[in-house]
Amino acid sequence: MAFAHPLLRDPDFRRGMRDMLPLAPGIGGWALVTGVAMVKGGLSVPLAVFMSLAVYAGSAQLAALPLLAAGAPMWVICAAAFCVNLRFVIYSAQWRTVFAHLSRRRRLLYGYLAADMNLIAFLRAYPGDERGPSRLPGQVPYFLGGVAVMWTVWQVSSMLGIALAHVIPTAWGLGFAGTLAMIGLTYGLLSDRSTWVAAAVASAAAVAAFSLPLKLNIIVAIAAAVAAGLLMERAQRAAQRLQGSA
Repeated sequence: MAFAHPLLRDPDFRRGMRDMLPLAPGIGGWALVTGVAMVKGGLSVPLAVFMSLAVYAGSAQLAALPLLAAGAPMWVICAAAFCVNLRFVIYSAQWRTVFAHLSRRRRLLYGYLAADMNLIAFLRAYPGDERGPSRLPGQVPYFLGGVAVMWTVWQVSSMLGIALAHVIPTAWGLGFAGTLAMIGLTYGLLSDRSTWVAAAVASAAAVAAFSLPLKLNIIVAIAAAVAAGLLMERAQRAAQRLQGSA
């Protein structure tokens, strides 16, 4: 409690919480459906609870469930979850300058707590430059405020879905609410031509590669977006050099 009290009074921590609260309903719907899907997919309640706590990633859970139900080898299940979550390698590069000074234990903990929404909100609050956000005071409490909301909403909603799995039909499609929340927040980050081009390329690549197994279309979309962003950045620098030499 000695750690919690000053942190709860921190204005950056509270700001991080406030920025996440509008996204809570969408994330809660996504987590609710994930909890239902785990039990309906054949997992026992204790195993579903363990999976919700240990595998804090809805897309990885949903990718692993059909494989678990089909009796796939463990290495295949782990490979599927790994491929779906490769995007967090990109995320960690964005946060590297912010958390590099922390101990390894804290960085591992923050890596477990980090989610897509946290990065998007963080980049809106601390946009930085082309290399990512620079290290500034208040960033760690802001991050912790955001993950406190996201983790709590996800776990509570997931546990509720596990408990009510035989009452709530998966046909409700509540999980799409989380996708809509992410789309809405992502739109606020499209501030220039480079980000718009990267988003368009990622969307096209994800659709074109949709038939790939293990949700690899997500990885294809991320790689395509990064490549498009780098090409746009190189083109802009070349244009600036031409203007400077003219």
